[in-house]
Amino acid sequence: MGQGGIAIAALSVATLLQAGCTGGMGNVPFVARMNSGTGTDVAAAQSDAALARTPTKNDETLNSESTVIQGLLVRASVLPADSAYDRVSRAVLAANARAAETELRAARLRAEAASKNWLPTIGPNISLTSLGDIVSQIIVEQVLFDNGRKKGERAFAKADVEVAAVTLAEDTNDRVATGLDLYLQAAEGREAAYLHRATLREMEHFEYIMAERVRGGVSDMSDLNVIRQKLSEIRASITANEEAAATALAELNAMSIAPQDDVRGLETLHISASAAQPLVVTRAEAERERSIAQAQIDRAGQLPGISAEAAIGENSGSGITAGGTAIGLGTGARLKSIEAAKEAASRRVAQTNEDSNRTLRKLEGQVATKARQAQEARGLTAQAKANLELFQAQYEAGRRPVMDVVGVYETFAARQSSEVTLKFESLRLQIELARVQGVLANGDQI
Repeated sequence: MGQGGIAIAALSVATLLQAGCTGGMGNVPFVARMNSGTGTDVAAAQSDAALARTPTKNDETLNSESTVIQGLLVRASVLPADSAYDRVSRAVLAANARAAETELRAARLRAEAASKNWLPTIGPNISLTSLGDIVSQIIVEQVLFDNGRKKGERAFAKADVEVAAVTLAEDTNDRVATGLDLYLQAAEGREAAYLHRATLREMEHFEYIMAERVRGGVSDMSDLNVIRQKLSEIRASITANEEAAATALAELNAMSIAPQDDVRGLETLHISASAAQPLVVTRAEAERERSIAQAQIDRAGQLPGISAEAAIGENSGSGITAGGTAIGLGTGARLKSIEAAKEAASRRVAQTNEDSNRTLRKLEGQVATKARQAQEARGLTAQAKANLELFQAQYEAGRRPVMDVVGVYETFAARQSSEVTLKFESLRLQIELARVQGVLANGDQI
């Protein structure tokens, strides 16, 4: 019986190992580091080398079977190719430390290990007998029935990869959104400073006229003081905007692989609330599958299982054992609580879907509102400019005092500043809408 058990165990191990090796799995890497062109070859090569050090034959199966991963792969970036936005995006991604990529790589390896958990386990068993003799054996164990525990472990590992993949997509989109926000801050600061400098030149001209009128006794000194106070406020605004632009640009350069000082241009992103499923919903779905798999593992742990064992060495033998958690009066309640955990995971997905829909509709409405307000601001700026030209003509004809023209010019400058503010608020909302939906970077390049 002992020698027969050894032979049967050895034959079983050989057969199962051969079946596992002929599963038809490829060797396609799950994640490819984004190659952003010039200046990023070293980073891409380092990433490829890191992936080569952790090969896994399970990636092709994960890519083809997972709807979550397939959904991430087909996401297309809404950033226009070769635009200023695209240049900033590639620069900040090339310098990305990609900590989430490391976690994804670890999850892939865990899934690779779990995909083979149906194979028998082999390990040593060394014991000391009561007579002082050392007995050494090789124990081969094959699980025959485990109430779905091994299957649950494989499903958990697969869902864990999906969660890690969503995390990587979220981190990538968040980084691009941060870089673009800093770029817009710098652009807004430059544009606002330019407008204030134009206003400063006009106000300095009015100051000269008023100073001459005061010197000639035509106007009162109080009017000149008012203009000089306005000049001080304009100079302070110029300094504040230039400092804000410099700070945003310095921060952007700190997170980019190359300086972005010369990048110029603004883009309107044509995006709606239905461009893609929000990443937070995708994450909730992946976490639901992981919770369900964990519940399956927990349920299997509450019930007895059956396994076959064979000992090779001294006192060889084989047999079938049954084990697991003992069934008691509280087992039924524990099983019901596990089933309730599955339902709770599904309800969390529904709640997340509702919350994300509200967020998308709010952002979509805000984008439309800001675009309309920016259009109205352009119209108000044009009206203010027409009024200014009329007042200047009346002033040159001697029908308007200088302070009336100054007041109208202030209104014109305020309309210009409001137009700039609304324009950049609209651009930021477009980027936020794209970030929520995870379409600031191509999914197959993440």
